[in-house]
Amino acid sequence: MIIKANIVINSEMINLEEDLSLCIKNFSTTGRILEIGQRNSIKLFDIKGQTMNIKSFKIPNFINRIAYKYFRKSKAQRSFEYASKLIDLHIGTPKPVAFYESYDFVGLKKSYYTCEHLANVFEFRVVERNKDYPDAENILRQFTRFTFEMHQKGIEFLDHSPGNTLIKKEENGMYSFYLVDLNRMNFHENIDFQARMKNFSRLTSKEEIVVIMSDEYAKLSGENAENVFQAMWKHTQEFQHKFYRKKQLKKKLKFWKK
Repeated sequence: MIIKANIVINSEMINLEEDLSLCIKNFSTTGRILEIGQRNSIKLFDIKGQTMNIKSFKIPNFINRIAYKYFRKSKAQRSFEYASKLIDLHIGTPKPVAFYESYDFVGLKKSYYTCEHLANVFEFRVVERNKDYPDAENILRQFTRFTFEMHQKGIEFLDHSPGNTLIKKEENGMYSFYLVDLNRMNFHENIDFQARMKNFSRLTSKEEIVVIMSDEYAKLSGENAENVFQAMWKHTQEFQHKFYRKKQLKKKLKFWKK
């Protein structure tokens, strides 16, 4: 039973409130599927001539339902607020449209984040997985410049991973980059060297890619190229070790449950 529902809309798009509310109400039965995951689902909706991307977050566990009601902002709210802040800082992300939350007597029940849908884009992971991808080195170097600009503006994107940056090739041959899945971010006055290097750790396991990104980052930052590579590669290896150790542990737990 829903006790309270709340929708907050970008002031530039207040005229979409009624249509958005209807899309969210009928989310399970309407819209075009973009992604159905174990935790979250994304669908596309056409509203007043615009394609909107609506992300439905999984209902949190009991403890988090209470926490999101009284102590923490929901993932939907954080996504909306962080997207707005990124745009104010001139960092690419799909334009935020709205977030919606519903509550029952326990706490947060359902939440949704809506943004404008970007067409003709590809994920960073496409380049990372394909060594023969056209213009790959140039894309990697431009992506590194984009990340450097984020760091210079104090943005620490905690989910800086291959699926969370969308890339669009522009007519002039340059590339634009857009962050997605925004609910885990920190904003600082300054980000120290090690934190910057660690922020690359989730992006790839391939040394040849780290060589390119570290070389570009060294040129931009003025740091010693070898120091940048060693730090970036160290954090990458540490993340990979933790990732596969966790994966193996999950396999063992599944085995014992059978």
